[in-house]
Amino acid sequence: MVQFFANTRPGNTVTHGNSTFELPVLYYRDDFFALYFIADARKIKTLMPSDYLHPVRLSPAKALVAVGAFNYIDTTIGPYGEVVVGVPVVYGEKPPSLAIPALKESRYPGFGVLVLHLPVTNLIARDAGRGQWGYTKFTANMDFTITPEYMECCMTEKEAHILTLRVGRSGIYMTDTKPLITFSVLDHQLIETSVAQEGTYRMSVGPKDSFLKLGDHPVARSISEMGIARAPLVSKYYVERAGILPAGKCIERNVQAFNGYRGANEEGSHIVSYLTDSNA
Repeated sequence: MVQFFANTRPGNTVTHGNSTFELPVLYYRDDFFALYFIADARKIKTLMPSDYLHPVRLSPAKALVAVGAFNYIDTTIGPYGEVVVGVPVVYGEKPPSLAIPALKESRYPGFGVLVLHLPVTNLIARDAGRGQWGYTKFTANMDFTITPEYMECCMTEKEAHILTLRVGRSGIYMTDTKPLITFSVLDHQLIETSVAQEGTYRMSVGPKDSFLKLGDHPVARSISEMGIARAPLVSKYYVERAGILPAGKCIERNVQAFNGYRGANEEGSHIVSYLTDSNA
């Protein structure tokens, strides 16, 4: 793990709003879990800010949507929570084959995740994400529950329930050294960011012990409007994971604005409970 972070310091200091931090941002330890759903490809295509972004499809009518949660425990910008709603895409030429990009992920040319929503629990992470990468961040309250059987995040804004994500801790073990590549929009520029990763995860197809519950909130409604299936196709959680988040690069100019939900200008809460008994 020490070797993974070699030569990342000294970095470059940047300031956005009230957030001053060093790039790249280092993520030494976190809890990450996610579900992948089948959704309406035609509806998802209308969300693309660039004509060169193509949703990854499993069939002509069905694309993928991912909903995941990060409980960042040890990072160079402090601990915080984050939820991602993203669409696996390919930038450039439309993939000639269905499903292959989903299987290869970042090994497939142009593969990445278009970030639709990226709420966080504090203003520093919000300002950093919006200012540096154009990530669609807003602040929310996140209550994480980590047990031997499942990992869960309940997210709210004030009194409004946004979503509850639960991922069962089951599946086959796999190692991961592939980068996580994201696409975002900053001042009408399409930004590609390659996040180096190292870790081990478990993946399950058709998980019976995982779910996503959506509340009555604009972000929840935007997820529902993509026509996502009720049951997840795949679950994934990391047993251990480390990451390195650098500055992104502009790969296209004059794309559509993609500001996302902004929310209120206030701090969120970040509560984490580790339970040895899931019935406690």
